[in-house]
Amino acid sequence: MTATASVFGIYNYWIYVLLMMIGLYGVIAKPNLIKQAIALGLFQTGIFLYYISMAVIDGGTAPVWYADPADPGQKFQGPYDNPLPHVLILTAIVVSVSVLAVALALIINIRRTYGTIEADQIDIMDQEDRLTEFRDGAAADAVDAAAAATAHPAPSAV
Repeated sequence: MTATASVFGIYNYWIYVLLMMIGLYGVIAKPNLIKQAIALGLFQTGIFLYYISMAVIDGGTAPVWYADPADPGQKFQGPYDNPLPHVLILTAIVVSVSVLAVALALIINIRRTYGTIEADQIDIMDQEDRLTEFRDGAAADAVDAAAAATAHPAPSAV
C-alpha cells in the first residue's frame, strides 16, 4: 500500500479535522454571534464524525445476531462494530441541538437589548456603559452594589 493510498484511505479523519478547524476558526474569528453558533455546530459535527469513525472495524457488521450465510445452523460470530460510540453520539446530537437552540434564544435577547449581534460592537457598548457609571459614581457591577448597600444600610422602621 502506498503512502497516498494510506492517507486517502482514512478520508473520514481528514474530513473531521477539516470540520473542526473550520468550526474553530468561525468561533474565534467571526464577531457575529449567529456565525459563531453555527461554527460551534460545525465543530461539534467534526467531533461526532471522529467518534463514529473510531467505532467502525474493517469487516465489522452491526452488533445484531443473524445466521451465517456459509452455515445457516450457526450464528455469525463477528467482528462487530462498537455500538457504544453510536449511542453516545445520538445523545450528544440531542444536547448539541439543545445548546444551539438556547444560544439562538440568547442571541435574540442580545439583539433586543443591544440592537446588534456583533460581539465587538457589544463590547464597545458595555465599555461605554461602564465608563459612564464610573464617571457618575454609580455601582459598576453587582459586587459594588452589594458593598454599597452594606456600607450604608437603609434605616429600618421599628
